[in-house]
Amino acid sequence: MNIFYHELKAYRKSTIIWTISLVAIVMLFMSFYPGFSKDTEAFKKVMENYPPAIRNALGINLGNLVSILGFYCFPLSFITLCGAIQAMNLGTSIISKEVREKTADFLLTKPVTRTTVLTAKMFAAFASIVITNIIFIAAASIMAFQVKTDDFSFKIFIMLSLTMFFVQLIFLALGFIVSVSGLKLKSVLSVSLAVVFAFYFLGMFSDTTGEKVKRYFSPFKYFDNTYILKHASFEASFLVVGAIIIIAAVAASFMIYTKKDIHAV
Repeated sequence: MNIFYHELKAYRKSTIIWTISLVAIVMLFMSFYPGFSKDTEAFKKVMENYPPAIRNALGINLGNLVSILGFYCFPLSFITLCGAIQAMNLGTSIISKEVREKTADFLLTKPVTRTTVLTAKMFAAFASIVITNIIFIAAASIMAFQVKTDDFSFKIFIMLSLTMFFVQLIFLALGFIVSVSGLKLKSVLSVSLAVVFAFYFLGMFSDTTGEKVKRYFSPFKYFDNTYILKHASFEASFLVVGAIIIIAAVAASFMIYTKKDIHAV
């Protein structure tokens, strides 16, 4: 438990900065909605000139753009990208930092097992992500009610907002795998950015082909905002795949970490 609180405190500043940044982005974009709702046709004409793949990558659906939920999907695509970077960076750094900072041997001489250490660190990372999402969803909800011009489904709004949380969980788990892999990471952020943007561009590529099977290669495409708006539900097959990735990554992280050699200083 001491390890959990220590890690939570160590990443407190990072969590606060990321949370404030995500809240600022959603508040900025949502503040544009009242003015946008008065002249949607002009914006639609501009967006019609963009290829469908680009519009999909930006979270723009011309049919739903008039409503506040459809408009919310636009900034949500950028916010999810930022959230994925936060989660990947956190998952990668929270375990590998012991090797980078040469404190691994000190930590492992304590009367705790490696499983306990890894569990505490994972829960601390998970708690940071949960805190970020609670504050973000609360701020986004307040802003949506402030700028709305018509009634909207709050249930769907929450479902759309939760897509960032689910994507973050996947990248957090991938970050754990990278952190225990034994690679000497000189810069955690550069690795996190490379992985996240690689998956993001894979998602954009899947949009150009329109093939559903290619969506499985990018976590960013596991949650289709248009599908959520239409059916008020998530696509079960992608939820299952996402859960499998998380479980497999966490399980593999435990297996690798408990058996790997930790070099002393």
